[in-house]
Amino acid sequence: MSRLHLTNGDATVERMRQGGMEDRIVPWRDVLHEGPIPAGLDLDAMSRVRARYIADCGWADPKSALEGFRTRDAELKRFARYDQVVLWFEHDLYDQFQILQLLDWFSAQSTETTKIGMICIGSYPGVAEFHGLGVLSPDQLVSLDGSQTAVTDSQFELAMRAWTALSSPDPVAIEHVLDSDTRALPFLGSALKRHLRQFPSRQTGLALTERYLLEAVAGGHAVPDRIFAAAQHREESRFMGDWTFWQYMGRLCAGEQPLLECDGGSPFRPAWAFGTSWRDIDRGGFNAQRLSLTAAGEQVLSGKLDWRRLQPTDRWLGGVHLSRKTASWRWNERRERLEWVDEVA
Repeated sequence: MSRLHLTNGDATVERMRQGGMEDRIVPWRDVLHEGPIPAGLDLDAMSRVRARYIADCGWADPKSALEGFRTRDAELKRFARYDQVVLWFEHDLYDQFQILQLLDWFSAQSTETTKIGMICIGSYPGVAEFHGLGVLSPDQLVSLDGSQTAVTDSQFELAMRAWTALSSPDPVAIEHVLDSDTRALPFLGSALKRHLRQFPSRQTGLALTERYLLEAVAGGHAVPDRIFAAAQHREESRFMGDWTFWQYMGRLCAGEQPLLECDGGSPFRPAWAFGTSWRDIDRGGFNAQRLSLTAAGEQVLSGKLDWRRLQPTDRWLGGVHLSRKTASWRWNERRERLEWVDEVA
């Protein structure tokens, strides 16, 4: 039987190979919980948008970013040559959004001759702190082979609705999905709720990741890698890679009234400024930077100042562009719902 395996990243692919799997394995490299996912785009157009976002982040040059997406997509489009496609994913936000994109795409394809199966787990026997497929040994990982279940009509339908909601410019569409039955994809509900908490807080203007980051610094962590570890420890399901985290840290260090500062007033330099790829980062040089809260950071963290009003947001969450307008979406922690807030009130 010929098989195509789609999974969440290179670390998982490497372990699958080490475990002896010889089928075609393609990593679905994209941080869909960050950056634009505009509504109504086909796979090619979406990949162009996503490649531009990756390049704008400084993670790859524009040409190689686009080529990476095109190579990935070309393999996906050849799925009908295989007897089976198996999706290997886990419970966290990063993976759940990748599942939505893939199932939404497959729902529009003819899959009569190719079976679509999925492995999606939130734990593994004997692994006390399961944070994803990447923590499993090669033997543990390949032991899951054969445990996939056929993707059902209800899973395809839910994925289509959730992907449409995620790409909508109106994030209330996500709340409508959450108010419906999401049991067909058992980890989706918690992932969507975590996504909504990345919208600016009604009280502080901070995304939840930003609050965790600032609280880690306030708690005594000054080294970037340790700040990252402390913030991730707060997550119910860890989903964010460190390079994405450095984007958040850089934003908090920027602007006329930054919330963080490096010792000596030096600008914060993200990890990719210390190497040509994630494999050769000079971690010592990167972690020689020491960060602390500014006076504004202390006031925002205590709720006395609003970060969004100090430095208006200009970023995307799915289909929602949080821009420098006079009103925007906020997350109300008390009500656990989104609100449309006048920013100049």
